[in-house]
Amino acid sequence: MTDVIIIGAGVTGAAVARYLSRYKADICVLERESDVCAGTTKANSAIVHAGHDAKPGTLKARFNIEGSEMMEDLSRELDIPYKRNGSLVVCHKGQDASGLNKLLEKGKANGVKDLRIIEKEELHRLEPSLSDDCESALFAPTGAIICPFTLNIALAENACTNGVRFYFNCEVTDVIFTGDHYKVSTGRGVFEAKAVVNAAGVYADVINNMVSEKKYHITPRKGQYLLLDRNTSPVSHTIFSLPTKMGKGVLVTPTVHGNTLIGPTAEDIPDKEDTSTTSNSLDYIRKSAAAAVDGIPFHEVITSFAGLRAHEDGGDFVIGEAADKPLFFNALGIESPGLTSAPAIGKYLSDLISERLGLPDNPKYDPDREGIVDPSSLSVEERNELIKRDPSYGQIICRCEMISEGEIKSAINRPLGARTLDGIKIRTRAGMGRCQAGFCTPKVMEILEKEAPMSIFDVTKSGGESHIVSGYNKRV
Repeated sequence: MTDVIIIGAGVTGAAVARYLSRYKADICVLERESDVCAGTTKANSAIVHAGHDAKPGTLKARFNIEGSEMMEDLSRELDIPYKRNGSLVVCHKGQDASGLNKLLEKGKANGVKDLRIIEKEELHRLEPSLSDDCESALFAPTGAIICPFTLNIALAENACTNGVRFYFNCEVTDVIFTGDHYKVSTGRGVFEAKAVVNAAGVYADVINNMVSEKKYHITPRKGQYLLLDRNTSPVSHTIFSLPTKMGKGVLVTPTVHGNTLIGPTAEDIPDKEDTSTTSNSLDYIRKSAAAAVDGIPFHEVITSFAGLRAHEDGGDFVIGEAADKPLFFNALGIESPGLTSAPAIGKYLSDLISERLGLPDNPKYDPDREGIVDPSSLSVEERNELIKRDPSYGQIICRCEMISEGEIKSAINRPLGARTLDGIKIRTRAGMGRCQAGFCTPKVMEILEKEAPMSIFDVTKSGGESHIVSGYNKRV
């Protein structure tokens, strides 16, 4: 009998697992995909929101502020990139500037620090590339950017090294409360546990509705994005426009890796698997972004993508123990600012679960995690010494991102190591550059074949049936 089953290995589920591993318990995570970070977390704006958008008194407001305040220390513990670049919500000529005042008052009520409205002269001094139509802005110095992949992976790796077990390709098909524990049916058999955490993203309503009489409904809200090549960003802050009822609008932001990210759209759709992009939506993104920022080099776009936000009909996070089912805990409706909120949600639920189960502290808990060595961050002397110790760090596999064989091998051999091309990509960025894996794929496949080890015919892009090689066309 397991103490706690967590359904979902996105950033929220991984955060619950990591913080719950502070306690002595038998914990496992069930994930329907072949890796962590395979759903909503892999396709979002990569923003640590300051917290001025959420309605005061909501769970979104509470966990946004708490998560934002936790993130910098967490980035040091988990050895992940984080940058407090600040954000600007701009008001264009002809727009009602009172919207900025409303955001300012909400932000103050939520506890956002150093929030203020700036006028045109200061605004354009901070961001010279802004359109002349930008008249004023709400400036949030505590806004930041982060890598969502690395955050998710780091939380999961740290949970794993602290004793949490992860089961992939393990889709939950039923959850039954027996009266004193839960039976969770999956494609890999039945798991039993005293407590269950539902962190299943856009499917969290489905999981909840298997168990509880209190029914929820999640609408997938699609957000499409454009990603530009490295060293292309005309802005240093995250640039928002005044929000609408559908969200925070199209943003323009640098990323922690030096790219420019533009988007998202906000389209409510019925299909929980539809991550397609459309020319009309991408054209809308270009037009909206160009209205706020001059000189965006759209010819430097290297890819487009879409993600699905889990929008619950009530409009707020649903977090906590179900009223009618003991020890069934929801982390449901986790849309924006879900990435920012994840650490705070993880800590809150883990503390609640430990109290309900009477869990003692884990004396072996280690909060620190060492990331994959980034040779580009080393001095010439340090890099030469690294290559002397392990020559594979001198073999460049991904030319666009300058990722070495040593980094790819590390990604495969770490806790919860990569077993797919996408797994390598989100851990090392091999394949994320200008050629979008056109050059490095064969080499990465060879490394996976050797290091995993696995047959070249078993190598997939993202698990399941996404095989790259189907057979021989010539034998020598």
